[in-house]
Amino acid sequence: MKYNLLGKTGLKVSELCMGTMTFGGKGYFKPIGTLGQEPIDALMKRAIDDGINFIDTANVYSEGLSEELTGKSIRNLGLHREELVLATKVRGKMGDGPNDSGLTRKHIIWQAEASLRRLQVDYIDLYQIHSYDPLTPFEETLSAMDDLIHSGKVRYIGASNLSAWQLMKALSISEYHRIAKFVSLQAYYTIAGRDLERELLPLLKDQHVGLMVWSPLAGGLLSGKYNRNKEKDAEGRRVNFDFPPVNRERAFDIIDELQRMATAKNTTVAGLALAWLLHQPAVTTVIIGANKMEQLEDNLKSVDLKFSSDELEKLDKISRLPAEYPGWMLERTGGDRKI
Repeated sequence: MKYNLLGKTGLKVSELCMGTMTFGGKGYFKPIGTLGQEPIDALMKRAIDDGINFIDTANVYSEGLSEELTGKSIRNLGLHREELVLATKVRGKMGDGPNDSGLTRKHIIWQAEASLRRLQVDYIDLYQIHSYDPLTPFEETLSAMDDLIHSGKVRYIGASNLSAWQLMKALSISEYHRIAKFVSLQAYYTIAGRDLERELLPLLKDQHVGLMVWSPLAGGLLSGKYNRNKEKDAEGRRVNFDFPPVNRERAFDIIDELQRMATAKNTTVAGLALAWLLHQPAVTTVIIGANKMEQLEDNLKSVDLKFSSDELEKLDKISRLPAEYPGWMLERTGGDRKI
């Protein structure tokens, strides 16, 4: 297991991060997983034993139950808190009241304290906004999160699911007011969905913001259960929770190639899909989630999978995004100034 710096910090996080969306099984997230404490403890122990030190959860996962189960697992396994990097999120709806969601000072501080109670820890290593709140100015959100850092309840702050202009605006506000900046972005990225590369990836590289990848298997589409001939008959998360959206034709072309490579390398489509992400320089960590031990075992093997330059070129060609303006114009006019 490799450890990478999280953005422009000195904090080292494992290249694979343990995701907890399958923990609990309440409400909106029930189709994704319904794991109870015993299998959670087994999965967590296996992940930690293999070198994972990064755990990602959120207050909205199973209506807070995921955080509770995660915190209890840490205690059940006797894990040392200081050896873990624990991340959670705020933004989603946590009640029926008018102030029970969003990124206001009121909601952020309330939910940070609630997450600490559910996790039964004294501080959160990485506190992330889960998405954009169009009603709350970034100044208010960032000021509240900066206060949490100064209070000792949070160590670093991050963002998730923002557009490039939103993230750059937030970074600029932090710079102007000399308050804490987002050190990471948690975003959807996969070989079957490379939209991130248009605007966000260049921004992350330029501003030295870490990239945490969610849904690296495209919501299970790259799990190996699906191809163009058996999609309707396959079992898995996509059957009941068809998300995130994917260009099916391009995805199946990619799956065909991954399957050929998997057969040659004696591995799996899922393992190669994860390994492709680990070969992308901008990726800090890839969040993996599992319902079964064999899924986790397969995911963990991805850190040892390698591609030749020819294989990477073949995968890039088959999964490459179609050209869009202004990208093709910038490529054409900027060629004489490349290093």
